[in-house]
Amino acid sequence: MPSARLNGETITDWDSFHTECAQVFGFPEFYGRNMNAWIDCLSYLRDEDGMSKFRLRENEVLSIEISHSEKLRQQAPDILEELEFCIAAINERYDDYGEKPALKLTLR
Repeated sequence: MPSARLNGETITDWDSFHTECAQVFGFPEFYGRNMNAWIDCLSYLRDEDGMSKFRLRENEVLSIEISHSEKLRQQAPDILEELEFCIAAINERYDDYGEKPALKLTLR
């Protein structure tokens, strides 16, 4: 299973979250650095659109692992809450298209 690892220690605000995500996920230069753009980039992981460095096969899942998640929860609980919400929304989008969920969040 492919995985993307975010460091909860270095994510202290929205700017650092989007910087980390752009690097880890390989988002394009025009990435909008907001959660709408984040959702857009991760909603097409099984397509060849180049919105992320990850390209999933049918039924494959991308594991998003957050190390030091307790530190993130202390520093920026709103980011973690929004991330959980957005991952669920993306997985619902995949389900709407008759596909299996594509994202799994693991807090370490």
